[in-house]
Amino acid sequence: MSKIAFISRRGPHGTASGREGLDALLATSALTESLALFLLGDGVLQLVKEQSPQGILQRHYAPTFKMLELYDIEEVYVCADSLAERGLTASDLLIPVTLLSPADIRREWGRCRTHISF
Repeated sequence: MSKIAFISRRGPHGTASGREGLDALLATSALTESLALFLLGDGVLQLVKEQSPQGILQRHYAPTFKMLELYDIEEVYVCADSLAERGLTASDLLIPVTLLSPADIRREWGRCRTHISF
């Protein structure tokens, strides 16, 4: 079975891509267990705790990431460099993740046949 990579590079608000990507990931999990989520660049902001998007009239969907485990989505990779560039650490995130260097992310991407970017 070939693995599908979902890649998030955009911040959580301002566009619907983050929410739509998460919805697509959860829907795809009904079809296969061979999934991985990659967050890099501003995509790492998707997982930051204590977001308050109501102030900009956006839906607060970040808590939905806590459901990944219930959907058997266990491979959640965050670019360590992207996190550090934004002054964040893994303890600032909603869920446990695997921190990877850019080189390790490329290696993991190589194990995925399909790449879907949001």
